[in-house]
Amino acid sequence: MRTKAFSSQSYYLEKVLPKLLELGAVRIAPFSNRLANSVPSNINALRCLANYEALRFSEPIRILADNMVDRMIKKSALTGGKYMSVHLRFEEDMVAFSCCIYDGDWKENIAMENARERGWRGKFRRPGRVINPEANRRNGRCPLAPIEVGMMLRGMGFDNTTSLYVASGKIYNAEKYMTPLRELFPLLQTKETITSPEELAQFKGHSSRLAALDYTVCLRSEAFVMTQGSNFPHFLMGHRRYLYGGHAKTITPDKQKMVLLFDNPDIRV
Repeated sequence: MRTKAFSSQSYYLEKVLPKLLELGAVRIAPFSNRLANSVPSNINALRCLANYEALRFSEPIRILADNMVDRMIKKSALTGGKYMSVHLRFEEDMVAFSCCIYDGDWKENIAMENARERGWRGKFRRPGRVINPEANRRNGRCPLAPIEVGMMLRGMGFDNTTSLYVASGKIYNAEKYMTPLRELFPLLQTKETITSPEELAQFKGHSSRLAALDYTVCLRSEAFVMTQGSNFPHFLMGHRRYLYGGHAKTITPDKQKMVLLFDNPDIRV
């Protein structure tokens, strides 16, 4: 069934429940934000039970994800088996959609123009469309670059003994942008470094399944860092609050204030 976003509880009782009783099962797609936020607490409790208890990843995902968590714990001996996780949104399409500038050279400009055209076919070239990268940055709309994430964590007191797991898709220009973050946090791991190519092979080409592996490792981390709003971190934050009785540690940076710090010429790592 296709349901309206933020539907009321009465909508589910009047429209969805009859189909559920008739057919025995209902698949709602898309799934995110299908129920209103302003519902009674017992309905919200049911939402948590559905999302965080009833729903399960498939067995191949669960087995490998649990192994990844165990490996992260073993690799975090310097911190008593505790590790941090970061959801890094610095994929090419994310950088392109933000219309923000990082290198600012002609190679980046061409790559971003091509990515926008592939993904959104003229949306950014429409008459009257004004793109202001500096305004986007000042307003906190630019994805944090890996080095900015590293500087933020160092500024919060996390040193090079910190065990860090980075959840992400394919990072834009990864060799260049991930190197400074790895230098700041040499114990950094990703799903590619903590598994073998053979283990990941069954999930290649399935971005949601790969994200499920990241999700599980982040779920079990001591602290979680979100860098850009999206379904993944918001769902994960809720799940962690549910799993840890409301005491999950989550870092949500204020990017508008961070821009002022990054622009300070005296800042040091």
